[in-house]
Amino acid sequence: MRYTEQKLEGKNAVTEALRSGRSVDRLFLLEGGGEHAFDTILRELRKHPETKLSYVRKERLDAMSETGKHQGAIALCAAYDYASVEDILSEAEKKGEPPFLIILDGIEDPHNLGAIIRTANLCGAHGVIIRADRAVGLTPVVAKASAGAINYTPVAKVRNISRTIEELKKRGLWFACADMGGEIMYKLDLKGPIGLVIGNEGRGVSELVRKKCDMIASIPMKGDIDSLNASVACGVLCYEIVRQRSEF
Repeated sequence: MRYTEQKLEGKNAVTEALRSGRSVDRLFLLEGGGEHAFDTILRELRKHPETKLSYVRKERLDAMSETGKHQGAIALCAAYDYASVEDILSEAEKKGEPPFLIILDGIEDPHNLGAIIRTANLCGAHGVIIRADRAVGLTPVVAKASAGAINYTPVAKVRNISRTIEELKKRGLWFACADMGGEIMYKLDLKGPIGLVIGNEGRGVSELVRKKCDMIASIPMKGDIDSLNASVACGVLCYEIVRQRSEF
């Protein structure tokens, strides 16, 4: 089910959104408001570990508020529902294909995320996994940039990319991350159950996540600059995976 991105204000509205299972990207609570004041919200929040919680000053809540009646609680809901990692693996199983996942380690630009979701759909990836914090979520801008692919490609949000990779390795997946210092992609075996890891637009893949990967893949560069846009790099590597997985 799709949702229009919405800002929810007030304790009851936020509590009911969490209770109903709605996808909440971020939750802002009044700093120093006392945990007892938000007992119900925090109890429901425990069921949603993917939701990022921030305690902020009253001045920030006031600035964010559209009603002036936030009661110390404002939630930002995703434009679209998130899937689970299990949903993505189920997609692969239904199609009788080895899993092909794209994992994003801190993509912040909504146009990049939308373009990557579009590429994921077109290259046959079974889903995209994003970070719950310090990364863009499923906003209307992302949906527009995906050119409709967001309706067909499941996107899961996780708190810890490194732990998720470890868990998926136990399920038989191999992981390749994009990095300029790696092996040229044409020399790598990218067939079988695989996860492609793309890093932040500026920092790249974090060192901790990089260490969890089995292969480091680089794209050959012939020009005067040394890097590609994150979504373009993702597309190039995805189609090398497609080439290797295809039988011509």
